[in-house]
Amino acid sequence: MSTHSSDTRIVRGACPQDCPDTCAFLYHVEDEKLVEVAGDPAHPMTRGGLCVKLKNFAEHHYNPDRLLYPMKRVGPKGSGQFARISWDEALATIKTNWDQIIATHGAQAIMPHAYLGHQGTINGLTAGDAFFNRLGSTVAEKTYCESGSSTAWIMTVGPTGGLDLESLAYAKYIIVWGMNMLNTNMHAWKFILDAKAQGAKIVVIDPVRTRTAKQADWHIRIRPGTDGALALGMMNVIIAEDLVDHDYVEKYTLGYEQLKARAAEFPPERVAEITGIPVEDILKLSREYATTQPAAIREGVAIERSPGGGDAVRAVTCLPALTGAWRHVGGGAVEMPIWEFPTDFGFLCRPDWIKPGTRVVNELELGAALTGEMPLDPPIQSLFVYNSNPVSQAPAAGSIVRGLMREDLFTVVSELFITDTAKYADLLLPATMQAEQLDLMVTWGHLYLQLNQPAIAPPGECVPNVELFRRLARTMGFDDEQFRMSDEAMLRRAYDWSDPRLAGITYDKLKEVGWMRINVGLPHERKPHAEGNFKTPSGKCEFAASAAANGNFVVGVWRSGYEDMQPGTPVDPVPNYVAPHEQQGSEAAQHYPLNLVSPKPHAFLNTQYGNEATQQRRQGEQIIVIHPMDAQPRRIEHGSYVRVFNERGSFEARAELSDDVSEGLMMTNVGHWPGLNRTGTAVNSTTAARHCNLGQAGVFSDNLVNIERV
Repeated sequence: MSTHSSDTRIVRGACPQDCPDTCAFLYHVEDEKLVEVAGDPAHPMTRGGLCVKLKNFAEHHYNPDRLLYPMKRVGPKGSGQFARISWDEALATIKTNWDQIIATHGAQAIMPHAYLGHQGTINGLTAGDAFFNRLGSTVAEKTYCESGSSTAWIMTVGPTGGLDLESLAYAKYIIVWGMNMLNTNMHAWKFILDAKAQGAKIVVIDPVRTRTAKQADWHIRIRPGTDGALALGMMNVIIAEDLVDHDYVEKYTLGYEQLKARAAEFPPERVAEITGIPVEDILKLSREYATTQPAAIREGVAIERSPGGGDAVRAVTCLPALTGAWRHVGGGAVEMPIWEFPTDFGFLCRPDWIKPGTRVVNELELGAALTGEMPLDPPIQSLFVYNSNPVSQAPAAGSIVRGLMREDLFTVVSELFITDTAKYADLLLPATMQAEQLDLMVTWGHLYLQLNQPAIAPPGECVPNVELFRRLARTMGFDDEQFRMSDEAMLRRAYDWSDPRLAGITYDKLKEVGWMRINVGLPHERKPHAEGNFKTPSGKCEFAASAAANGNFVVGVWRSGYEDMQPGTPVDPVPNYVAPHEQQGSEAAQHYPLNLVSPKPHAFLNTQYGNEATQQRRQGEQIIVIHPMDAQPRRIEHGSYVRVFNERGSFEARAELSDDVSEGLMMTNVGHWPGLNRTGTAVNSTTAARHCNLGQAGVFSDNLVNIERV
């Protein structure tokens, strides 16, 4: 930590980014200027460290390109030409346009688009939901990330936090499945290293030899989208060799005989053909996992990003109950501990304001919704974007751009910078950064509730999201109490402070100390499912899901910001393997023979910081990692610039030849700003707007392409 003058004022905060670590901050302020953002060394999870993405967070607040005032478009759509206007003019323009749209087409012709550009309680995922539900707009289905995993997790073990990441220190066998933790969950890696120092074995299952895989004891390369087959193959071996904890299965699980029958369909030989993993490795992994307790699985979001991703997560989540791993401290699985926080999503989102029959449009299908490819009556006439940058982050980006170019589409974007999406706006609204706003931080990676207190005044005319929607509510004539509450009043109402999990935790105490661990057991003692206690309808780990009984299926997506469990498409009660849509041997492979995966970058957080010069130097330009055997016949050399393409679109990148990927597989990072790339496009120009089999999650890893030297 830097040394500052005696006049330095320190304010407690927490990281706003869409990351499981949610680091505790110490804001250093001198003369009302933010001079440093440091980690809080007392926080047990994050321990004073900040990732490389946050190294320049104080300077980020003062970026000269920051959007500080409302702006209106003065040039052609997409030109990025804007002129400053007042808030009064901006709000009046919105009201004029929306009143006309509502009178002509109805409120459903207006659509919001938001995700986790901010992770706070009142400024994050749920921000704006109450307003748009009150307005009667189209409901935007938010399934960029975790919706398939969350649905699968709930169907199997219920809305429970599962294994505490801090408890990983007590495990003897740890599988990191589909996650590059050193890039995206770095503070939890410390507990894995603690376990390793005590003799634990670390296994990473990932198609790419990532930074995390290189530090593991064993890296198992798997073909993208085949994780479900591997999990079922492990069950096959565990059951066939009688490595099952029969006592645990009998007492605390539902549907074992059905799961046993399904696993019998996946002998190691078949699984080897599907996954590309040798039979002997499948046998070794299964035996070691079942017989080395406590055994832990850290499940990554990447598992869901294929057509069968939902069932793959279900299958992986069944493994700890099959072997009795839940009996032990450090045993079990962890997907998203956010379920332990008693958040009142009903209050924050007001789903009761959604009018019966209101349509739902999935955000991953934004391009189709805007271009008319998806028949909508009424068509989308206005788009309101905040906490999101779909031109970079959503699939089928080319169709989104075509839709945003519509002259009859009234687009409003609330942002920090003029992003690739914001360039197409008719109106721009300036948003605050984290050091300038109050929020309680929701975390999906640990068990600490954290208060972020404003350290400096917002610059220019920037406002937090919660204030933005208060202003919009007044503009549209809404006088509901929801839109008259202060930020603090909303936060005091947003949690059930009487819940035993918050015993001893108060808002006032958080103002004093910054963060507190919720009461769900300490890391050295936490065994949440040693005696069952799963939050499923049966109270057991459901190998055969009750939610799928009688042909019903849990939709389980973030509709209006809360987990909406409704009947829908029938699915098999027992997890199965669903093959990738785009794979070798498919029709698409005749023209596009290479599979492309696009994990998160090291120096950006999605697209955030992608415009910062320091972070650009750390991350480097857009690269494509290709195996030498795939490069050689295409005359591609290390450092060559290449065009990556399929029928959906293309982008250019610099080739890096490496055996970190297998033959037939390439890797690039999502998060580069398309407008700063060579061709104005990035990887999501090539991805498809399809969904996995649960929760409407995206299938970003189900992507066949070809490549040629530029």
